[in-house]
Amino acid sequence: MSPVPPLTADYCLFLDLDGTLLDLRDDPATIRADPALLALLADCNARLGGALAIISGRPIADLDACFEPLRFAAAGIHGVERRSADGAATMLPVDAGKLRAMVRQLRTDMEDMPMSLLEDKGASLALHWRRAPQDAATLRRLAAHSLQQLGPAFRLLEGNCVIELLPRTANKGEAVRAFLREPPFAGRKPVVVGDDLTDMPGFAAAREAGGFGIAVGERVSAEYRFGDVEAVRAWLGGGDGA
Repeated sequence: MSPVPPLTADYCLFLDLDGTLLDLRDDPATIRADPALLALLADCNARLGGALAIISGRPIADLDACFEPLRFAAAGIHGVERRSADGAATMLPVDAGKLRAMVRQLRTDMEDMPMSLLEDKGASLALHWRRAPQDAATLRRLAAHSLQQLGPAFRLLEGNCVIELLPRTANKGEAVRAFLREPPFAGRKPVVVGDDLTDMPGFAAAREAGGFGIAVGERVSAEYRFGDVEAVRAWLGGGDGA
């Protein structure tokens, strides 16, 4: 695979968080960016004239807590929530009542799986088994059954040791397309960096707009690849990421 092109001022940048900027952890909501990453992202954001967005499965509130005191343009919950560079916030419609009922049911169903985690994001539900791989098959079955009850407005999205119930209309590709219609992203070459299946629609959106994707690790493929989080950071800092 060819070396990743250097990051230049005519790009706009869309970055996944977990597994891309930060190593994966058992409980992602507890992770905070280290000072070196904060300084690196602040510098990149300035070099790109603000055309940097965090595109994550986490809610935007979690992203802000992670990057405090910095606030970036962001898409949370795989695009359910979005905050433009000017701070304007939008959210896709979600049947929250159905999800609240499902939370109660899943908590009961998971009582005998204490090492697995039910993450209630408000607009989606994620079932994590990173600390309990033996629970993976059961959690997939629970998620599939829950989807039948929630109906066609929702879908399943599987990632690295997690499966999520979220609105059918939400995906990272649509979030990238929305940013590309707005300043300061419009007219720039989009680059999407991510490590998981959830990032694939973002890669496609970048490609169709004349940009490219960069996969991190071996789980997914894109035009270019970094081996790990440290390689991503090296590239953001002006290196080649090798």
